[in-house]
Amino acid sequence: MRLEKSIKKNMGLKNPVIAEIKVHSPKYGDLLRNRDPFYILKAYEKGGAVGISYITEEKFFKGNFKMFKLICDESNLPVLRKDFIKNKNEIERTAEAGGSAILLIARDLKEKTPEFADFAISHGLDPLIEVHNEEDLKFALESKGLIGINNRDIRRLEKDDGNVSVTKKLSPLIPEDRIIVSESGISTIQDLKVALKYADATLIGTAFMKAEDPEIIVRKFVYGVVN
Repeated sequence: MRLEKSIKKNMGLKNPVIAEIKVHSPKYGDLLRNRDPFYILKAYEKGGAVGISYITEEKFFKGNFKMFKLICDESNLPVLRKDFIKNKNEIERTAEAGGSAILLIARDLKEKTPEFADFAISHGLDPLIEVHNEEDLKFALESKGLIGINNRDIRRLEKDDGNVSVTKKLSPLIPEDRIIVSESGISTIQDLKVALKYADATLIGTAFMKAEDPEIIVRKFVYGVVN
């Protein structure tokens, strides 16, 4: 199932949460803590997530593409690849690995964003176009796909805590027919509640990875707030 379809299917039934398997955080360090990534995956699925995100970037987040492919093979949910995508070969690799969606960062791709989004769609992937400010948003609005509002500035590599105020600021500028995903800086139910006033779904990683029982915390976020 495609990521956008999974989000739409669950809107109104539960809080659409994309749960991220994040090996390492530039701010918090080792998040996997010797746990099996497939244990995390199955916990997220049981907790009610609408999709899985995995970061393949190696230098700062310690991810790897091989694990992404294995997660795609094992997951019953659509899988989003997050990385700093700079060329179309990586889009092709993502599709070949069985991915359902790919992150495209408008700040990096700029005027190439629409072209990369179309290329992803032509390969069966949902593009999640990430923005952080109005300049980024301009490129996203010229493109097809979901729009991810990153509450953190990617240039700071998670050195700041972020907050959902960026989602609150940018979401009114986005047409109602576009699916909005609020990313990063969501660590409490209250954060989630605010984010979902302005976005259709959320993407949460660090808060889930830091928890002792990932299934319980995902379930709490997915079912713990009535929209």
